[in-house]
Amino acid sequence: MTVPTSDDRLIVALDVPNALQGLAMAERLGDAVSFYKIGLGMLTGGGLALANELKQDHGKRIFLDMKLFDIGNTVENAVRGLAQFDLDFLTVHGDPHVVRAAKEGASGKDLKILAVTILTSLNRDDLDASLLKQGDVQDLVVERAARALEAGADGVIASPQEAALIRALPQAEGRLIVTPGVRPAGAALGDQKRVATPASAIGDGADHIVVGRPIYQAEDPKAAAEAVLAELNSLTRH
Repeated sequence: MTVPTSDDRLIVALDVPNALQGLAMAERLGDAVSFYKIGLGMLTGGGLALANELKQDHGKRIFLDMKLFDIGNTVENAVRGLAQFDLDFLTVHGDPHVVRAAKEGASGKDLKILAVTILTSLNRDDLDASLLKQGDVQDLVVERAARALEAGADGVIASPQEAALIRALPQAEGRLIVTPGVRPAGAALGDQKRVATPASAIGDGADHIVVGRPIYQAEDPKAAAEAVLAELNSLTRH
């Protein structure tokens, strides 16, 4: 059997406690994976140091998942600082004032600002509990995506179930769609509620999929990653 080569459409979430475990997992995955997500859960465990090491010493692409939200000046300053690390993607909340500030902070750098629409772990009951406006979750995601893209976001984060709707937006032309909540067939859902398989997410217009637990919690993480890659390689690249 031919082993799939790395494919940067697959982003592996290193949602492990610290940089040492993250580096160990990256070493186990080896050349199979070229793109990693590092999030808030590892921020105090050396996440930025790991991001730098994977980028500079191992040639990996890095998605820093911070989901920044604050007043414009604070977001701009935070992004300007993070942009110095030569990373690839950074998430902020999709509120237009946040997106505009983040783009200003990333000015002159290659860092792509991705706007969070509605977290893939949330459904309508969760939105009601947070006092967010009425409406179907998909409609709200598409509306937030359009506004974030109009504000200058380089792309959006959305569940696979909204990828096709967002891809159809005029504002989405030439922009990125990154989908967490991707689960290979048969994988446990965990805390995700709006999910799809890797092939269906890419087929519906996503540029990148994010897969975490089904890979890093697998008995053989590299084999799990290669199974996802094989599924992606069965599709025609776009």
